[in-house]
Amino acid sequence: MSQERHLHHRVEYGRATLLEEEAGEDPIALFGRWLDDAIADNLPEPHAMALASMGPLTISCRIVLLRSFDTKGFVFYTNHNSRKALDIERDPRVALTFFWAGHERQVRIEGKAEHVSAEESDAYFGSRPRESRIGAWSSDQSRPVNDRAALEERFARWTDRFKDEQEVPRPLHWGGYRVRPVRIEFWQGRPNRLHDRLAFEQLRDGEWLRVRLQP
Repeated sequence: MSQERHLHHRVEYGRATLLEEEAGEDPIALFGRWLDDAIADNLPEPHAMALASMGPLTISCRIVLLRSFDTKGFVFYTNHNSRKALDIERDPRVALTFFWAGHERQVRIEGKAEHVSAEESDAYFGSRPRESRIGAWSSDQSRPVNDRAALEERFARWTDRFKDEQEVPRPLHWGGYRVRPVRIEFWQGRPNRLHDRLAFEQLRDGEWLRVRLQP
Protein backbone atom coordinates (compact mmCIF):
# COMPACT_ATOMS: atom_id res chain seq x y z
CA MET A 1 0.00 0.00 0.00
CA SER A 2 1.51 3.31 -1.08
CA GLN A 3 1.97 6.12 1.41
CA GLU A 4 1.44 9.72 0.41
CA ARG A 5 4.50 11.90 0.87
CA HIS A 6 4.06 15.44 2.14
CA LEU A 7 6.83 17.84 1.18
CA HIS A 8 7.33 20.88 3.37
CA HIS A 9 10.56 22.33 1.99
CA ARG A 10 10.21 26.09 1.62
CA VAL A 11 12.44 28.92 0.44
CA GLU A 12 11.86 32.53 1.41
CA TYR A 13 12.46 34.64 -1.67
CA GLY A 14 13.78 38.17 -1.42
CA ARG A 15 16.63 38.83 -3.83
CA ALA A 16 14.91 41.42 -6.01
CA THR A 17 11.72 43.22 -6.96
CA LEU A 18 9.76 43.62 -10.18
CA LEU A 19 7.99 46.96 -10.17
CA GLU A 20 6.33 48.59 -13.16
CA GLU A 21 9.00 51.26 -13.48
CA GLU A 22 11.67 48.55 -13.51
CA ALA A 23 9.85 46.40 -16.07
CA GLY A 24 9.13 49.07 -18.67
CA GLU A 25 6.66 48.64 -21.52
CA ASP A 26 8.59 46.19 -23.72
CA PRO A 27 8.55 42.53 -22.59
CA ILE A 28 11.21 41.48 -25.12
CA ALA A 29 13.62 44.06 -23.75
CA LEU A 30 12.86 42.96 -20.18
CA PHE A 31 13.43 39.32 -21.12
CA GLY A 32 16.78 40.28 -22.63
CA ARG A 33 17.84 42.02 -19.43
CA TRP A 34 16.86 39.03 -17.30
CA LEU A 35 18.67 36.62 -19.61
CA ASP A 36 21.77 38.81 -19.56
CA ASP A 37 21.65 38.80 -15.76
CA ALA A 38 21.49 34.99 -15.71
CA ILE A 39 24.42 34.71 -18.12
CA ALA A 40 26.52 37.31 -16.27
CA ASP A 41 26.05 35.48 -12.97
CA ASN A 42 26.88 32.09 -14.53
CA LEU A 43 23.56 30.52 -13.62
CA PRO A 44 23.34 26.92 -14.86
CA GLU A 45 21.93 26.52 -18.39
CA PRO A 46 20.50 30.05 -18.65
CA HIS A 47 19.15 29.33 -22.16
CA ALA A 48 17.21 26.21 -21.10
CA MET A 49 13.44 26.44 -21.42
CA ALA A 50 10.57 24.05 -20.97
CA LEU A 51 8.55 23.61 -24.17
CA ALA A 52 4.97 22.36 -23.82
CA SER A 53 3.06 21.13 -26.86
CA MET A 54 -0.26 19.44 -27.52
CA GLY A 55 -0.05 15.82 -28.66
CA PRO A 56 -2.90 13.73 -30.08
CA LEU A 57 -3.95 12.56 -26.61
CA THR A 58 -1.90 14.42 -24.01
CA ILE A 59 0.14 17.56 -23.45
CA SER A 60 3.89 16.88 -23.39
CA CYS A 61 6.72 18.98 -22.00
CA ARG A 62 10.49 18.85 -22.38
CA ILE A 63 13.57 21.06 -22.00
CA VAL A 64 15.04 22.64 -25.14
CA LEU A 65 17.58 25.43 -25.63
CA LEU A 66 16.81 28.94 -26.78
CA ARG A 67 19.11 29.78 -29.69
CA SER A 68 18.00 33.30 -30.60
CA PHE A 69 15.25 35.81 -29.91
CA ASP A 70 14.05 39.21 -31.07
CA THR A 71 10.77 41.07 -31.41
CA LYS A 72 9.53 38.37 -33.80
CA GLY A 73 9.89 35.55 -31.29
CA PHE A 74 11.96 32.85 -29.60
CA VAL A 75 13.85 30.29 -31.72
CA PHE A 76 14.88 26.69 -31.03
CA TYR A 77 16.01 23.87 -33.33
CA THR A 78 15.05 20.22 -33.59
CA ASN A 79 14.48 17.22 -35.82
CA HIS A 80 11.26 17.79 -37.78
CA ASN A 81 10.33 14.13 -37.25
CA SER A 82 10.59 14.40 -33.45
CA ARG A 83 7.57 14.19 -31.20
CA LYS A 84 7.67 17.91 -30.43
CA ALA A 85 7.78 18.80 -34.12
CA LEU A 86 4.89 16.45 -34.97
CA ASP A 87 2.91 17.99 -32.10
CA ILE A 88 3.54 21.47 -33.52
CA GLU A 89 2.48 20.43 -37.01
CA ARG A 90 -0.85 19.27 -35.54
CA ASP A 91 -1.31 22.27 -33.27
CA PRO A 92 1.13 25.21 -33.37
CA ARG A 93 0.03 26.55 -29.96
CA VAL A 94 2.91 26.10 -27.51
CA ALA A 95 4.16 27.43 -24.18
CA LEU A 96 7.71 28.13 -23.00
CA THR A 97 8.96 28.51 -19.43
CA PHE A 98 12.32 29.78 -18.20
CA PHE A 99 13.27 29.34 -14.53
CA TRP A 100 16.40 30.94 -13.13
CA ALA A 101 16.40 29.64 -9.58
CA GLY A 102 19.49 31.60 -8.57
CA HIS A 103 17.69 34.84 -9.33
CA GLU A 104 14.27 33.63 -8.11
CA ARG A 105 12.82 34.45 -11.53
CA GLN A 106 10.47 32.77 -13.98
CA VAL A 107 9.27 33.77 -17.44
CA ARG A 108 6.26 32.15 -19.10
CA ILE A 109 5.65 32.62 -22.83
CA GLU A 110 2.55 31.59 -24.77
CA GLY A 111 2.27 31.75 -28.54
CA LYS A 112 2.34 29.90 -31.84
CA ALA A 113 5.32 28.11 -33.39
CA GLU A 114 6.28 28.40 -37.04
CA HIS A 115 9.23 27.26 -39.14
CA VAL A 116 12.17 29.61 -39.46
CA SER A 117 13.57 30.07 -42.96
CA ALA A 118 15.91 27.51 -44.53
CA GLU A 119 18.60 30.20 -44.54
CA GLU A 120 18.30 30.68 -40.77
CA SER A 121 18.43 26.93 -40.18
CA ASP A 122 21.47 26.59 -42.46
CA ALA A 123 23.30 29.39 -40.66
CA TYR A 124 22.72 27.96 -37.21
CA PHE A 125 23.46 24.37 -38.29
CA GLY A 126 26.78 25.53 -39.73
CA SER A 127 27.74 27.06 -36.38
CA ARG A 128 27.32 23.77 -34.47
CA PRO A 129 30.28 21.50 -33.63
CA ARG A 130 30.96 18.93 -36.35
CA GLU A 131 29.99 16.03 -34.05
CA SER A 132 26.63 17.66 -33.31
CA ARG A 133 25.97 18.05 -37.03
CA ILE A 134 26.75 14.37 -37.58
CA GLY A 135 24.46 13.55 -34.66
CA ALA A 136 21.58 15.22 -36.48
CA TRP A 137 22.06 12.75 -39.34
CA SER A 138 22.55 9.67 -37.18
CA SER A 139 19.57 10.01 -34.82
CA ASP A 140 15.95 9.34 -35.76
CA GLN A 141 14.85 11.48 -32.84
CA SER A 142 12.06 10.07 -30.65
CA ARG A 143 12.09 6.70 -32.48
CA PRO A 144 12.80 3.44 -30.58
CA VAL A 145 16.29 1.90 -30.77
CA ASN A 146 17.37 -1.54 -29.58
CA ASP A 147 20.15 -0.37 -27.29
CA ARG A 148 22.90 2.22 -26.79
CA ALA A 149 25.32 0.23 -28.93
CA ALA A 150 23.01 0.48 -31.93
CA LEU A 151 22.83 4.25 -31.52
CA GLU A 152 26.60 4.56 -31.31
CA GLU A 153 27.01 2.30 -34.34
CA ARG A 154 24.77 4.62 -36.36
CA PHE A 155 26.86 7.60 -35.29
CA ALA A 156 30.05 5.79 -36.33
CA ARG A 157 28.61 5.00 -39.75
CA TRP A 158 27.62 8.60 -40.40
CA THR A 159 30.99 9.81 -39.11
CA ASP A 160 32.64 7.57 -41.68
CA ARG A 161 30.19 8.77 -44.34
CA PHE A 162 31.33 12.38 -43.89
CA LYS A 163 35.02 11.72 -43.19
CA ASP A 164 36.16 13.05 -46.58
CA GLU A 165 33.84 16.06 -46.60
CA GLN A 166 34.93 19.37 -45.16
CA GLU A 167 31.38 20.45 -44.33
CA VAL A 168 28.48 18.43 -42.97
CA PRO A 169 25.30 19.73 -44.65
CA ARG A 170 22.05 20.28 -42.82
CA PRO A 171 19.60 17.39 -43.25
CA LEU A 172 16.25 18.50 -44.64
CA HIS A 173 14.50 16.94 -41.66
CA TRP A 174 16.25 19.30 -39.22
CA GLY A 175 15.56 22.98 -38.63
CA GLY A 176 14.23 25.73 -36.44
CA TYR A 177 10.95 26.92 -35.00
CA ARG A 178 10.12 30.44 -33.94
CA VAL A 179 7.55 30.89 -31.19
CA ARG A 180 5.71 34.15 -31.83
CA PRO A 181 4.51 35.29 -28.41
CA VAL A 182 1.04 36.60 -27.64
CA ARG A 183 1.49 36.58 -23.86
CA ILE A 184 4.61 36.87 -21.69
CA GLU A 185 4.52 36.73 -17.89
CA PHE A 186 7.39 37.66 -15.59
CA TRP A 187 7.56 36.29 -12.04
CA GLN A 188 9.93 37.58 -9.37
CA GLY A 189 10.01 35.78 -6.03
CA ARG A 190 9.21 38.00 -3.04
CA PRO A 191 8.92 37.44 0.74
CA ASN A 192 5.76 35.98 2.29
CA ARG A 193 4.70 34.53 -1.06
CA LEU A 194 3.64 38.01 -2.21
CA HIS A 195 5.50 37.50 -5.48
CA ASP A 196 5.65 40.07 -8.25
CA ARG A 197 3.82 38.96 -11.41
CA LEU A 198 3.63 41.20 -14.47
CA ALA A 199 1.90 39.89 -17.59
CA PHE A 200 2.19 41.42 -21.05
CA GLU A 201 -0.56 40.61 -23.55
CA GLN A 202 -0.23 41.55 -27.20
CA LEU A 203 -3.01 43.63 -28.67
CA ARG A 204 -4.25 43.50 -32.25
CA ASP A 205 -2.10 46.48 -33.24
CA GLY A 206 1.01 44.70 -32.00
CA GLU A 207 1.40 46.81 -28.87
CA TRP A 208 1.69 45.21 -25.44
CA LEU A 209 -0.70 45.65 -22.53
CA ARG A 210 0.96 45.26 -19.13
CA VAL A 211 -1.06 43.93 -16.19
CA ARG A 212 -0.04 43.16 -12.61
CA LEU A 213 -1.38 39.84 -11.35
CA GLN A 214 -1.97 38.72 -7.81
CA PRO A 215 0.36 35.95 -6.68
